[in-house]
Amino acid sequence: MDLDKPAATLSCGLPPGPEFADLAVLAEQLGYARVWIYDSAALWEDPFVHLALAAARTSRIGLGTAVLIPQQRSVMAMASALATVARISDGRLLACFGTGFTARLTIGQRPMTLNALADYVTALRSLFAGETTVVDGKPVRMLHADGLTAPRPIPVPLWLSVFGPRGTAMAGELADGIIGLPHPSLPTATIVSGTVLDPGEDPGSARVREAVGPWRVVDWHNAYAHGGADAVDAMPGGRAWREALEALAPDGERHLLTFEGHVTHLPDRDRRLLDHIDVNTMIGEPARIAGNLARLAAAGFREVVYTPSGPDPARELTSFIAAADSGSGMDRAAGAAVEAK
Repeated sequence: MDLDKPAATLSCGLPPGPEFADLAVLAEQLGYARVWIYDSAALWEDPFVHLALAAARTSRIGLGTAVLIPQQRSVMAMASALATVARISDGRLLACFGTGFTARLTIGQRPMTLNALADYVTALRSLFAGETTVVDGKPVRMLHADGLTAPRPIPVPLWLSVFGPRGTAMAGELADGIIGLPHPSLPTATIVSGTVLDPGEDPGSARVREAVGPWRVVDWHNAYAHGGADAVDAMPGGRAWREALEALAPDGERHLLTFEGHVTHLPDRDRRLLDHIDVNTMIGEPARIAGNLARLAAAGFREVVYTPSGPDPARELTSFIAAADSGSGMDRAAGAAVEAK
C-alpha cells in the first residue's frame, strides 16, 4: 500500500441468522478487519447470541453492531449483553447505536429522538464506568459480583449512526466514532453494497441483480415509509410496487410488509423492481471496485463496511476483498479493526 495515500480498513456487515458465525469465520480467514451485525427484532434473530457464537469461533476479527436500537432493550439489559460479548471476545467488541428508522417502523413506531438516544448512550457509558446513573427516575448501577462479568470499567467503544448536523455535533460530545458522513474529529465508517463482476459479466445480469437487489430496493421501502404514496409513486415502478403491497393489507397493517425481506430477501413485488435498481454503484470488475474504495478512503472514511446480500454471501465476501486487495486504498493489517478504541 502507498503510505502517502489515505487508507481505510475493510469490514463486512451481516444479518444475525444461522449463517452468521460461519460467515464471520470466513471473514476472519479472508482478512476483513471487523464483522458488523444488524439489529432489528422484527426481522432477524438476536444479535448478541450470534456475536457470542462468532466470538467463540474467531480470534482476531473485530465485532461491531450496525446498529443497536435502544428502544428494543432497557439500558441495563444492553449493558449486561454488551459486557458479556466483550468478555467472550476478549475486548474485540464495538457498539454502535442509532435511532432505529427501519427497526421502529417495522413495528409501527416512529424512530426515537436524538435527545433520547443521547440520554441512553450517556447512561450506558456511566454503567460501563462502574458509576451510578439515573434511569427512569431511579439510581442504577451494574451490580455484577466479581467473576460474573468483566470488571468495570468495561472498555467497549460506543459509536453513533448519525447523518445530520445536529447528530454530528452530538456525536462529537458523546461518541468514540460514527457511521455517517466523515466527521471532523471522530473515526467514521460508511456502509456499502455491491458485487464484483465475473470476467465478461454484464452489470445487469440476473446474478448481479439478485446479489445486490435486497439492498438496492430499500430506496422504495424508505420512500413509502417516509413520504407515503406520492413519494414512492414518483419512483420508477413505484406505483405498481405500492399497489401490490396495499392489496395485501389494510392501512393500519402495511408497516408489516413495507420492509419485508429487508436487505436479505426479495419478495415478488420487490423482485419486479430489479429492472429499475442502480447497477453502477460499487458494481464492476475488481479494478473498478478498488478505485471506488480508494475514493471513499480519500474522502475521509476510516472504515468501509461491505454488506453482501443475495443467495451466495460467501462468494460476495471472497470476491469483494480480493478486489480491494487489487487497489491501494484499503488497509487489512491485523488489529486494524480495534484501532479506533
